[in-house]
Amino acid sequence: MATIVVSPFDVANFPEGGGHFWVYMQYVQGLSRLGCEVYWLEQFRRGKDPDRDARAMARFFERMERFGLAGRVLLYTLRDGEDAPIEYVGVTRHEAEAVLRRADLMLNFHYAIDPRMLACARRTALVDIDPGLTQLWISTGQLRVPPHDVYFTIGETVGTAAARFPDCGLTWVHIHPPVCLDLWPYMHDPRCAGFTTIAGWWSGKWVKVIVDGQEVCSDNNKRVSFLEYATLPEMTSQPLELALLLADGDGEDRRLLERHRWRVRDAREVAGSPERYQAYIQGSRGEWSCAKPFFVSLQNAWVSDRTVCYLASGKPVVVQHTGPSAYLPNGEAMFRFSTLDEAAAAFDVINSDYERQCRAAREIAVAYFDAKQVLTRILSETLS
Repeated sequence: MATIVVSPFDVANFPEGGGHFWVYMQYVQGLSRLGCEVYWLEQFRRGKDPDRDARAMARFFERMERFGLAGRVLLYTLRDGEDAPIEYVGVTRHEAEAVLRRADLMLNFHYAIDPRMLACARRTALVDIDPGLTQLWISTGQLRVPPHDVYFTIGETVGTAAARFPDCGLTWVHIHPPVCLDLWPYMHDPRCAGFTTIAGWWSGKWVKVIVDGQEVCSDNNKRVSFLEYATLPEMTSQPLELALLLADGDGEDRRLLERHRWRVRDAREVAGSPERYQAYIQGSRGEWSCAKPFFVSLQNAWVSDRTVCYLASGKPVVVQHTGPSAYLPNGEAMFRFSTLDEAAAAFDVINSDYERQCRAAREIAVAYFDAKQVLTRILSETLS
């Protein structure tokens, strides 16, 4: 039985992120179902409010226990400074390092991880879930990624001739975002009314990259993309709903969306825990969503980890086109739109034979995103 340490990013510090939690838990549960002994390794960033930190930690450890990881969490903190001591929460340093030393693989999602965390494991692998941006940041020195043995990416064009960004001199192994099919069962219910999605909304989330020697700054928030499609509900009879992480200053944006007939919900209420996130998706008729602007402009053929949860649940998806794909379907159960008209037309096709579209959605998840298949590939590439 292989011992695998999975190193996520910013889960414990983001307790209201039910969907963010599932990104990494799909890998953990998939590896467990393949017979691996899996540990969760994560850096916790202490803030100015010790009480808030304590609440976040307690909530995090409770969730880990519910998902079968009691006693297999290595939560650590770092003080300021490159050589600052590593302090663990709930386990001794000796106990934590013993796990890391016997690990056959560290599967790392924390791009800027302290290299000391990688040093003990027999093999290390980076998983890139921000394709295109990751490579641009590495190539310009904005992101310093310690060396790994293997580099995985969910971006279909990364490292290929079709990429609009450098490969950083690395060999990238392509994988699909995984979903644990038994944890996300088929949930067909024709009474489900709304197409939904869950997203952040923060304005002013500017990203700086250097492309062809020129500095490019762009707001890479989904808010930009969603506002380009603000009039969509007026073009269809299909109810559309957005569950958004709105801030106090986003009231005008919310009013604008509601004037265009969007239903707007607070993501903290409907998806603030792993269970609520799952229930919200499974209670939806399907998904409609945009992608972040850079994913569209870089044409990386990206597909969201959230979208594969909708598909596994038997929910058709209408999602923004992020570039030509060799495997992503378009026209049955998954519709990849580039215009308002294409998005509106997709709802008519889906609703004309909703049951067939739901079955096809599940079939897409089984064919391309089954966690057992994805994780088997990862183990083969890293441990063979």
